[in-house]
Amino acid sequence: MDDELIQLAHGGGGRLSRDLIRREIVSRFGDGPLQGLPDGATLPTPRGRYFVFTTDSFVVRPLEFPGGNIGDLAVHGTVNDLAVCGSVPKWLSLALILEEGLPLAVLRRVLDSVKRAAAACSVTVVTGDTKVVAHGQCDGIYINTAGIGERLEAFELGVGHIADGDRVLVSGPVADHGMAVMAAREAIGIANGPVSDTGPVHRLVQAAEPWAAGVRFMRDPTRGGLASVLNEIVEESPLGILLRETDIPLSPGVRAVADLLGLDPLHVASEGRMVMVCAPSVADPILKHWHALPEGVGAVDIGSLILQPGRVILETITGGRRLVDVPRGELLPRIC
Repeated sequence: MDDELIQLAHGGGGRLSRDLIRREIVSRFGDGPLQGLPDGATLPTPRGRYFVFTTDSFVVRPLEFPGGNIGDLAVHGTVNDLAVCGSVPKWLSLALILEEGLPLAVLRRVLDSVKRAAAACSVTVVTGDTKVVAHGQCDGIYINTAGIGERLEAFELGVGHIADGDRVLVSGPVADHGMAVMAAREAIGIANGPVSDTGPVHRLVQAAEPWAAGVRFMRDPTRGGLASVLNEIVEESPLGILLRETDIPLSPGVRAVADLLGLDPLHVASEGRMVMVCAPSVADPILKHWHALPEGVGAVDIGSLILQPGRVILETITGGRRLVDVPRGELLPRIC
């Protein structure tokens, strides 16, 4: 690591994040369920049932942004990690770190958002903790959540299951969350600008359950965005991914901010989308059922697995091709 000091970029979902996690965390704890770095650990019980357990922390700035706030973001982020591991989210913990001087009105709005989001996702907040730190020691509110879900037995997920010709699906336009937070933080005034996509994906997973035998991999493209997830899929694999730029869904607000700031939307986080790799035979039925749900109406097939070891390749609008790599550090800090 550079100068053996933690940098902000170590939390951004890029190569520095991966190197830190593998070198310092997986090297110490990676012999069990942590191996492979899933979004949640699948844990057996003595009675033969399986639960999925996950945890996450949220340090977004600003606390409130177009489309949501840190409260519903925390619920959706945890619910989505459980869902893409092939489980039905059931229970959450809620731990708050509050800064001295935080207006109670802000805390109340955040907690009301937590309550509404949990009810909409059919999960129950069952335990938690609250701490207060001195003024200047955090940005108003930090939230840590943990979640438990009941495993859907039909899913057998993992990058080891992917095959040549498999299809890559995304449940809707990408990068809205990261762009919305950045626009709010920097006071970028764009008419019809980006609105965060923060929302749950558990119903999309459950809609795909009848075709679970053909589903290879699921993930929500948060830190590092779509590019990070796709590179993770084919890392150290004999396969690669060919994307079609014309099929990657982007909202007008995301396009506007990306053009203004020179950002690549493929590197920007979503908080209410999921990526799926599945067999060609099940892609169309899954898309049809996703389109029947509000959160899946914009779902599309964006590419396929190819015999190109470890590469993610974008077929551009002009007919050329370029590599889609993982950024080294943090393009948009503090977006979740």
